[in-house]
Amino acid sequence: MKNLLVDTDILIDFLRGRENAKKFLLSAVNESIIYCSTITVAEVHAGMRESEREKTKDLIDGLNIVDVTREIAEKAGSYKRSEKRQSLELADCLIAASAFIKGAILATGNGKHYPMKDIKKEIIKL
Repeated sequence: MKNLLVDTDILIDFLRGRENAKKFLLSAVNESIIYCSTITVAEVHAGMRESEREKTKDLIDGLNIVDVTREIAEKAGSYKRSEKRQSLELADCLIAASAFIKGAILATGNGKHYPMKDIKKEIIKL
């Protein structure tokens, strides 16, 4: 089984019933250990509609949550420091660092948010 860390956009699209996100996550369940960062949990809750509360809880409860450790924080800081673009978000650096530390493929709908060369990415068309 491979390790897969899912980005916020995939989870939000899944919760909103978007077909590509549903297909991707449902197929990944059988072949992957699925992780998400605590940063993703916060981002999902920040964009959650009240009607999605129960569905969101069920989805998050079914994932392996990666807490931000000192090792992840230091790696994220390294990403942020080494990237020349000012638009690179610290939250994305923390998510990428979580994937790196877990040895996971980062599944995202937006590869531009993750210019890091030392992580494997799977870009999902959402």
